[in-house]
Amino acid sequence: MRIRAGLCVAAMLAAGLVGAAPAAAADVGSATVVPVQVTGDPAERFNLVMLGDGYTEADMPTFRANVEKHLNTLWTIEPFKSYRSYFNVYAIEIISAESGVDCDPGLGDPQRDTVLGMGFWGGCNPNSVQRLLGVNGAAANRYADLAIGTNRGNRQLIALANSDTYGGAGGANATASGGNALSALIGPHEIGHSLGGLQDEYDYYARGVAGDTYEGPEPSSAHHTLLTEQQMRDTQAKWWRWLGEPSESGGTIGRYEGGLYLQKGVWRPSQHSMMKSLGFYFDQVAREQMTERIASRVDILAGGTETDQPIGADRVVRVETLHPVSHELTVGWTVDGTAVPGTGNARDLDLRTLRLTPGTHTVTATVTDPTPFVRDPALRDSPSLTQRRTWTVDTRVATPTTNEPLAITASTATDRPVGAQDVVYVETTHTTDRIPVVSWTLDGRPVANPGHDGDLELAPLNLARGAHQLTATVTDPQTGESVTRSWTVDANRPDVDYDLSEPLLTTAKPGKPTEYVYNGPFTMGLAGTDDSPGQVTAEFRLDGDGWHNYYGSPSDAKAPFQFSATGTVVDDLVYGNLGSGGLSMSSFAPRSPGYGRHTVEYRGIDAVGNIGSAGKFVATLIPSPPTCTDVISGPRTGALVVTSGVTCLRAATVTGSVTVRPGAALVVERSSITGAVSATGATAVELLNSSVRGAVAVTGTTGHVTAVGTRVEGALLLTGNATGTTAAILAGNDVTSLHCSGNSPAPVDLGAPNTVRGGTSGQCPGL
Repeated sequence: MRIRAGLCVAAMLAAGLVGAAPAAAADVGSATVVPVQVTGDPAERFNLVMLGDGYTEADMPTFRANVEKHLNTLWTIEPFKSYRSYFNVYAIEIISAESGVDCDPGLGDPQRDTVLGMGFWGGCNPNSVQRLLGVNGAAANRYADLAIGTNRGNRQLIALANSDTYGGAGGANATASGGNALSALIGPHEIGHSLGGLQDEYDYYARGVAGDTYEGPEPSSAHHTLLTEQQMRDTQAKWWRWLGEPSESGGTIGRYEGGLYLQKGVWRPSQHSMMKSLGFYFDQVAREQMTERIASRVDILAGGTETDQPIGADRVVRVETLHPVSHELTVGWTVDGTAVPGTGNARDLDLRTLRLTPGTHTVTATVTDPTPFVRDPALRDSPSLTQRRTWTVDTRVATPTTNEPLAITASTATDRPVGAQDVVYVETTHTTDRIPVVSWTLDGRPVANPGHDGDLELAPLNLARGAHQLTATVTDPQTGESVTRSWTVDANRPDVDYDLSEPLLTTAKPGKPTEYVYNGPFTMGLAGTDDSPGQVTAEFRLDGDGWHNYYGSPSDAKAPFQFSATGTVVDDLVYGNLGSGGLSMSSFAPRSPGYGRHTVEYRGIDAVGNIGSAGKFVATLIPSPPTCTDVISGPRTGALVVTSGVTCLRAATVTGSVTVRPGAALVVERSSITGAVSATGATAVELLNSSVRGAVAVTGTTGHVTAVGTRVEGALLLTGNATGTTAAILAGNDVTSLHCSGNSPAPVDLGAPNTVRGGTSGQCPGL
């Protein structure tokens, strides 16, 4: 095997993980270890090892791009985002003989010659399911062992298959397809299983087939229950501390039926979270458990003064802690069980200032993670999130003075910019008789930093957009000697632009989101830009219901995302649903059409974690026109009488009057009519982005009445139309006069007022 020296994360992001090319063709089965992110000794970190299977030497650029996409997406998701510094990441580039993996996508497809033996259907098992992506665990671990210092006890494997087919699996050897549109979201979901101990919240095992009813006892899963909300509160069980709060994955934390592959009889905390619908975040219940599990794989009290023998009262005692990206850990000190006041979260305590009485004393430092992600006191006080170190202090012991050269021994990485919301830290050498002083400057100006001076929280500084220079200066208070370390702070937020399919109508008002009207499915593309290297991860939120990763079409990452009244079914799952039940769900789940007004927000997260400002637009979906039975295009001269069926004018030019008889329907799209239009007892009348030189009179219609973006050079009269649950729509039209009476429901303008050059009457004033 060939092992290549480390490559820093900034270079990998900037160059797409590209390292130096080998001088000769690589042997099949050979491997290159690429340290993508190293934040500390592998023995003191949780190590994420990403391996590729089914990638030939020519496919390696694809593997590197897949790794970059997976990691950039992972770091946008909490709690991975806040605890990124607890992870080392290594990519293992393994050369396969053939491209692809086994049984992709079907059991009858070839079995490829690959090193890790990855395959769909649980490794080509006809009794499995297609999406279960198997791997040879023994082979995967042999290659993972090449990442020196990692072992099965301190690492998580993710094996990426060279495939665009959706699939993955959990466990210590998690898998995900490398190139599927949803592939970067499979990894966090599977780590939820293997690291977090989370269960699937699916209401099915085989897609498209509704699960049965749960009949067992109270589940051991932290995020499934049989209890009612009141029972959870009364017994202080399961997620009672989070009930009623807005869910990070949308909606409200409560009780939603379905989970553990079953449709009924068991309940989960949120309507849709990552363990049910890829694209949403972990909800608070899952995030709390994930936070504790990540912390359990490291020691937050990472080092300090040794405790193996009594120490003197004439010295400085210290601890070293880990450093989350998002916040500081807290450190408190006690002497003989009494808190030492005024320590300011310091990692050092000068025992000389305590004036201890002669004899022996007990000094304890307690390190706690104060993250708001955890509310359970038992978890907070567990060894994962609270650790202690205790010394016996004997005043008879004399401490020899040490003169270790002043140096910065560890810090936030300097090989890539830090984000504007990060916590930046330095650690220093320590002597027994004094405490180095850390001061900070930003763009050459001093920055106040009360509390522990070795950590600086950037968020309270509210940095202006742009790049900034941050410098830490460590000074020996006795000699005046100093050393420095500097970082570039990227305070530029990423931008995201949207691209929509062509609407029926666009309305732009000063200071308001642009509004669009559609009468059928519409698509949205999101593209992020940033001034720094690395991926911008775009997200969107529908009607305030939880931020959702933008991955394009679920079957094609290069195609836009589609919204429709009841969603689009892809591989037996529903995507882009504007109706009841949320954005995505099982294909068998009941849902009602989502016609009406919808607000879509969008934003981006850049490679250093900066979250851009959210933009928004409004899309109003109205029912589609009836299906045409007769289509007229181009010029037509003479009166047109529609006696039955659905006549559609498409890019037509009609010279003459148009009459619609009872029971017939008329749809006019991007056409012009020179003459009057009259309809009595029609089943539908729709005028869409067209023009009429003459009066329009619509009476007694039993179905849709719609006029959008149409110019009427004459009176527009709506009388006695009974359109059921959908009101007549008059939006963005330009008419001579407008008169409405006896319509049920009353006409609406969808927030896009009409231009009326003359008078209005009846139900229409204000439209």
